[in-house]
Amino acid sequence: MQGQMQQQPLLISSLVRHARNNHPEQEIVTRAVEGGIHRTTFAETIDRAGGVARMLESLGIGFGDRVATLAWNTWRHLELYYAVSGIGAVLHTVNPRLFPEQIAYILNHSGAKVLCVDLTFLPLVDAVRDKLDHLETVVVLTDEAHMPDSDAACYETLLAEAGPGDYDWPTFNENTASSLCYTSGTTGNPKGVLYSHRSTVLHSFAVCAADGLGLSSNDAVLPVVPMFHVNAWGIPYAAAMCGAKLVFPGAALDGASLWELLDQERVTISAGVPTVWLGLLQYLQAEGKGLPHMNRTVIGGSAAPEAMIRTFEQDYDVRVLHAWGMTEMSPLGTVGVLKRDIAEKPFEERLPWQLKQGKAAYGVEMRIVDDEGNELPRDGEAFGHLQVRGPWVLSGYFRGEGGDVVDADGWFDTGDVATIDARGYMQITDRAKDVIKSGGEWISSIELENIAVGHPDVAEAAVIGVAHPKWDERPLLVVIAAEGRTVDRDALLESFEGKVAKWWIPDDVVVVDEIPHTATGKIQKRTLREQFADHYMT
Repeated sequence: MQGQMQQQPLLISSLVRHARNNHPEQEIVTRAVEGGIHRTTFAETIDRAGGVARMLESLGIGFGDRVATLAWNTWRHLELYYAVSGIGAVLHTVNPRLFPEQIAYILNHSGAKVLCVDLTFLPLVDAVRDKLDHLETVVVLTDEAHMPDSDAACYETLLAEAGPGDYDWPTFNENTASSLCYTSGTTGNPKGVLYSHRSTVLHSFAVCAADGLGLSSNDAVLPVVPMFHVNAWGIPYAAAMCGAKLVFPGAALDGASLWELLDQERVTISAGVPTVWLGLLQYLQAEGKGLPHMNRTVIGGSAAPEAMIRTFEQDYDVRVLHAWGMTEMSPLGTVGVLKRDIAEKPFEERLPWQLKQGKAAYGVEMRIVDDEGNELPRDGEAFGHLQVRGPWVLSGYFRGEGGDVVDADGWFDTGDVATIDARGYMQITDRAKDVIKSGGEWISSIELENIAVGHPDVAEAAVIGVAHPKWDERPLLVVIAAEGRTVDRDALLESFEGKVAKWWIPDDVVVVDEIPHTATGKIQKRTLREQFADHYMT
């Protein structure tokens, strides 16, 4: 016997209609690329999205066609988020931090017919334009007053010609593709992850859930995490679902610009990677500023250092929510929401849980396995390969790249090495390709890095495994000195004593001016391993 409930498809247009009907007055604030602060509402944004839908149709965009964007977090980008997917086309967000050759590759691979680009990135488009095989139209996300000398079309002019207003969003299968994001491609070409309407709406429920990010109509949210990568962690869709105020930083991600928006717009929650928050904290400390409105911040992309968690909570009364996920997971996998008995503990006693990446959001199953695929215990001690499955986890890469990436039971190997404790909290100990194997034992580079960046003389740290004549590999600590400080090798290594096993402590320290990063801000350890391959062998 089957239930007698209605079968309404989970479509992004349903989020759009819900926002228009239930929180039309809610503000959307942007630091515009052209300068100044732009203010609008969900009602105006969705009415304009209807016009954008007509505009796209006039450009020949139909069901399943790809529309690419090279754009910051702005209200115009949000209009495209809603309009492109709403008509059954696919929104292909492109990361401008990729190499030009990679950008040309993924635009060709996706088959994008229209590219919408912010003024900042127009030179990047011009540099690769003659390499783009399928692109028919470039649209600059600005008005006529700010249009450069270009043969590209003006977004506001096209929108005015189409006319904003009601649009009859079509109904189709909820498994229809909605958006496309490519991995950062640290090895080989980037691979595309194709999200569906169903996966996106279900993911939005997780973002709004109390044990997720807890986003609600009482929040003003500033997503520093970019809309050009993994849908800004799903916040643009979740805000439409719950009615949160959206505050977009545009191109200005420096500490002063972020603080101004956080303060003036009374932002309660933000989300970003550790490097962004490091810049904000440095600004706050230098200028004596505070964060009177913000009560929590979500940190992902890489582990939040203990010193950062301490500073946010003890100096600014902001609770850090650790989160973990990946492009292949839409991206939300775990969130560091503390269970009641843990949350009530004094700071020092709950800190070990806050340092973990959190517990799985409902909809994500996870497990750890050994090299033979045997499931390992949830005891917080055993660490193994982290695998996931669920309704917003990929089943395969776009166009079949990479072959079969899930096993017969649907498990996807994340490439991370992790522990899971008895209460469900997961902690990443390393990327599988970065784990250090010394004398047959595993060493966590992430744990060593967290200790290093807690030292006052260190601004950023990376730990890599380097070939060693006796132990196969030994850890090497690569650091950037904090501004105005000098790194003392022996003193830094002494700071590890008593915090990890003695044989975990790096054998040496190298001070550098710069540590290489990927387009998504992650440390390029492969480059460091190549650079220091013979460090212990000479």
